[in-house]
Amino acid sequence: MSNRRGAPVVISKGRMYEIIRAPMITEKSTIISEHNQVCFKVPLDASKPEIKAAVEGLFEVKVKAVNTLRQQGKVKRFKGIVGKRPDFKKAIITLAEGDSIDITTGV
Repeated sequence: MSNRRGAPVVISKGRMYEIIRAPMITEKSTIISEHNQVCFKVPLDASKPEIKAAVEGLFEVKVKAVNTLRQQGKVKRFKGIVGKRPDFKKAIITLAEGDSIDITTGV
């Protein structure tokens, strides 16, 4: 694992647990799991090399690709009061052939 400059990305175990916040269990994440992909909720400041290092370190699998997207929080109303859900970032991890992560068990 390395970043664009060729230096390896080294993160602590605590930062790994901070980066991988929760698995996303949705209809779409169930569909992509058939293509050897897993979806996680990650912090807004997490980079792709950090996410890759965290997944490989915690789950002991080989990551082929990391795709990320920022999702804006919805504006919702409750009893006439306007509120906004927080923004969050999703990471879609493509695993190498033969590797898998069981997201229902936990780390």
